[in-house]
Amino acid sequence: MTPPDPDIQIHFTQNGCGQYHLSAAQWVNAPIERVFDFFQRPGNLEKLTPEAQKMRIQTPVPEIMEAGTEITYHLKVKGIPLKWVARIESMDAPHEFVDTQLKGPYRKWHHRHMFESQDGGTLVRDEVDYAAPVCRFGHRFFIKPQLVKIFEDRGQKIKKLFS
Repeated sequence: MTPPDPDIQIHFTQNGCGQYHLSAAQWVNAPIERVFDFFQRPGNLEKLTPEAQKMRIQTPVPEIMEAGTEITYHLKVKGIPLKWVARIESMDAPHEFVDTQLKGPYRKWHHRHMFESQDGGTLVRDEVDYAAPVCRFGHRFFIKPQLVKIFEDRGQKIKKLFS
């Protein structure tokens, strides 16, 4: 059987005024335990973020995330410095974890990371419900392209890390 395409698939839907849903999926040629282990280590977040964003974790974090872990980091988007504080709301290793933004650029950010054994590898899926900080015009021309770039860049890095 031919494994699924390892390139990332990204879709957006609008769920009301200023509310959006992002779905992303990518098949990885590695066992679920190895993929999940990589994702649950906060230090690896910097490895998956585009270099141009200069993302740096600011608070001491455990080697492995668990429910209740809070992570504060700084990054730049289009040269604008941002502070983001996230909390791991739930952890179900090696199948999923959920993080939410406590402080940051979005009015809401709820990110569910899911991992499923599939065809000898792992299907990595992301479901993000968010509320954009700007109008629909700003979302279409600034937020959405930025999120596509972030997830595509992450997808290429994941592909290289696990190939």
